[in-house]
Order: sequence, then C-alpha cells, then structure tokens
Amino acid sequence: MTLIEAAQLLASLLNCMALMGLLLYGLNAYVMIALHWRTSRGRHAVPAPPDVSVWPLVTVQLPLYNERYVARRLLQAAANLDYPSDKLEIQVLDDSTDDTKGIVAEMVQRLQARGVDIAHIHRVERTGFKAGALAAGLEKARGEFVAIFDADFVPPSDFLRRTIPHFAESRVGVVQTRWGHLNQDFSLLTRAQSLGIDGHFGVEQTARCRGHLLLNFNGTAGIWRRSAIEDAGGWAHDTLTEDLDLSYRAQLRQWQILYVPEIVCPAELPVVISGFKSQQRRWAKGSIQTAVKLLPLVLSSELSLWTKYQAFVHLTYYMIHPLMLVVVLLSIPAFAVGGLMPSKTALALKSIVFALASVGPACMLIYAQLVLPARRWHHALWLPSLLVIGVGVAWSTSLAVLSAFWSRDPHFVRTPKFGIGPGGGQWRGRRYASSHPWGGLAELGLGLYCAWTAWVLGEQGHYGVLPFMLLYTAGFLTVGALTVLQAMPRVRGAVLLLLALLGGVSYCASTQVSDPFSLTETFEKEIRSGWPSAVPRWSVEIRRGPAFL
Repeated sequence: MTLIEAAQLLASLLNCMALMGLLLYGLNAYVMIALHWRTSRGRHAVPAPPDVSVWPLVTVQLPLYNERYVARRLLQAAANLDYPSDKLEIQVLDDSTDDTKGIVAEMVQRLQARGVDIAHIHRVERTGFKAGALAAGLEKARGEFVAIFDADFVPPSDFLRRTIPHFAESRVGVVQTRWGHLNQDFSLLTRAQSLGIDGHFGVEQTARCRGHLLLNFNGTAGIWRRSAIEDAGGWAHDTLTEDLDLSYRAQLRQWQILYVPEIVCPAELPVVISGFKSQQRRWAKGSIQTAVKLLPLVLSSELSLWTKYQAFVHLTYYMIHPLMLVVVLLSIPAFAVGGLMPSKTALALKSIVFALASVGPACMLIYAQLVLPARRWHHALWLPSLLVIGVGVAWSTSLAVLSAFWSRDPHFVRTPKFGIGPGGGQWRGRRYASSHPWGGLAELGLGLYCAWTAWVLGEQGHYGVLPFMLLYTAGFLTVGALTVLQAMPRVRGAVLLLLALLGGVSYCASTQVSDPFSLTETFEKEIRSGWPSAVPRWSVEIRRGPAFL
C-alpha cells in the first residue's frame, strides 16, 4: 500500500467515525420526539396555589454586566412582579464597568422611592463572573427561594405566583420556565434562533423532564429552592455554564428539576452574528467543561444505564460541531484522492447515515412548532435559515469545544443586547457591537473549500452527499460574510446601496419609468439616512433581507 493510499484509508476511517458520531446525536432527536409524544398524551396536574398568607419569601437576582440598553427594562419588569411586597426582595448584581452602573443606581433609587425592596450590589472585582455574582448575592439574600433573570429577559408580572406553587413537592429544587422571544421577527437571524430555542424548550426539555431524565436549569427564567443550591455545593465558576454544572450536581443529590412549558418568559435574541457566535462558544465550551467535570460522577452513580446514556448525549451535544468539520475537511481525501474509491454500496450507506444524522434535528424543530401552543407550524418555513446558520458557526464553536479539553480558563464573554423588542430597535452605531471583521475569514475560507469539495464530488458522481456539502457551503459563506459585513459599516453600506440601486433600476424597468436614476438617487439618499418609512412595494423583501446585516 502506498503512502497516498494509507492516508486515504485513514481519512476514510476518520470520516466514517465522524459520521457515526453525528448519527448518534442525530438519532437522539428522534428519541426526544418519541419521548415527548409518549409523555404528552396525559395531562399533568398543576398543584393548587397555597393561601396568600403562606407565600414564602423570594429573592429575585438580576445579574448585570455592561447592559446600558436593557437595564431599565429589566429592573422595571422585576419591580412589576405581582407578589406580596413584604415577601419579595430584589438584588441587582451589577458588575458593570461602564455607565450601566449609573443607570442602575438611578433606577434603583426611583424604585426604592416607590417602596420596592431592591438593593444595588456592585462588585469592583468580577471574581467568578456570573456565578461569582450569584454566590455573592446569595450570601446577603433573605429568600427561601431565588428567582434569576438575565438582562435580556422580561419576566411576566405573574411569574412568581405561577411558579412558587410547583414547590409544594419537597424534593423539587428548581422550576424552569420556557423562553419566549421579544424580537423574533427582527431578522432572519433572530427567526432562525427562535426556531432552535423552540426546539429545545418545546420538545427536549419537556421530554427529559417527563421522561425522568437529567435536564438543566437554563441559567435564567427559573427559580431555585435555596436549600437545593446549598446542598449541591453552591455556585461554582470553574466552568462557563454554571447553571448546567449546578443542575447536575443538584440532581445527583436527588433534587428534582421541574420544567413548566406553560409559563413563558420572553427574552431578546442576539441580533448580530458575532453575538450569536460568542453565545454559542460559551455554551459549547461550558457544556464540555461540565461533561469533563461531572460525567465520571454521573457514570458511577446509581442512575439507570439509559439515564446515564442520555446524560452523556446531553452534556456532550456540542461535539457535533467538530464532527461536522471532520466530515467536511476529510470528504475530498476520503472520496476523491488516490486509487481507493469506495464502492457504490458504501457511498449509498454513507449518504443514508448522513441523511439520518442531519434530518433528525430538523424533524424535532418542525415537531416543536406543531406542539407549541397556538401551533405555529408556519414558523417551520424558517428552517432553512436555521440550518444555514447552525452549520455556519461550526468553526468557531468547534474551537470552543476543543479548548474545553486543554484550557480551564473560565473567561466569560457576554452576549451584547440592544434593547430590541416587539416594537423594533437598532443596533448599528451602538456600543457592544463587534468591530472585528477578521472573525469571519475562517468561515469564508471553509465556505470556498466546501464549494470546491461539492464540485469535485459532483464530478466524481457522489451525488448522495452533494446536498449536504452545498448546505455547508451556504452556511460557512453566510456566517463569514455576515461577520465581516456587520463589523464594517462602510462595506455594509455599500452592499445595501447596491441592493437599493439594483432594486430601483429593476422596478423602473418593470414599470417603464422614464428616469430610473432619479428614483434610485432618491432611494440612495433615504438609505444613507436609514431605512425609508415609505418605499415601493418591490423593496419589501430588500428591506427585510438586510435586517440580517
């Protein structure tokens, strides 16, 4: 066997192993669908609320770090919680280093004047980041229960009155509610994210809870029994997902996490691709850090083999991203280099495995839209945008996953928020927006490589994997281009102007306007000052599309 043949054999072996890994995670999506369907056939009784005279004391913790655009909104929502005032205290855990500190101080002073029991706790040293802030606040908290809301959330006023009754069972340590969306219609990016979040909260969390599997508190929009936190060892900051870490430690101590999908707490979705990528990197690295830390304890526990297996899949789920990269990068060496060409049967089998692994998560996302309240089945039409974005972040997420194995650095990179809600909003020109366009160069390079791979495989007649390779091409090129364009206002402006000019010319041609340049010149002036409020009908899709940018 020649050196080239040996290299191709190794590449083919690694490619097959990566495909089998993807299949493992892909098949679990079908398991979640089946488990959700089986456990949802009967109705689950909600405990009757206790008499108002026995409402327990609750501490609401609001961890903040440089959130100038959403701090007021969050504090106001917390102050509007419908709960006995003598049984409610609010802690603003503020680690901010910018003018957010002043905004919070002013807002706290106004709320205190209204009689709200609210305290502003500011730390100069961000030891432990969010986990450290929560732990510091817990030392001063008086509540028997602790509700947590991140800066991008807006809890409904009846949140506490609807969650507290679920603690009637003494072993319930956490009640987690479903995440909603304040700005899902802002752009294709936010629509794609909302679809993914609905898949997790609409299907997976429900299936895991009702199937008596290990699940997680999602870091916000939930409430803890204080004794469960303390019994599990308290908040730790040796991983980036302190919520997942504490959730598993608590469940290993026999505490139960109750997921209540009927209660929805809306939040602002990231509107810039760099923010979405940083969020995914943090979740990916933290999940793998937690897996390295706690999987040995899970596997050595007295839990059933099925529960342990599901815990393994749950904690290591972000491994799908490096597995994707292996499949992409080794497709050419495995299929089209040297003289060892796989048989048609082997190629067909690989295509089937690829399809099963890829279609499973998509099926779960579609199923989620069918089972969520109001049956928003038409949202499933956004699925292509999620597939493109989900594939496109594989490079940055893979780096985060791999770094979790050799780096214990718990450095926390926040996801920027801009106060964008149902009424719209703006992120361009504001603080916290990314200004690092080179972050998208790797994705652009991978996109070009995938395009070349698709062409080579097509030339070789390997049509079974061609659609998936084209998806990877679209994903990497889209995420790479968005990263560059959103970080470079002048380039982005030129792209938008070009779209406007082309649209104007095409509109004039279709309507036989004699002077197309006058129309496009007017549109150019409007586009430079912001999106026009009244534009021709042809521009509707153009206006919506660049919201991505």
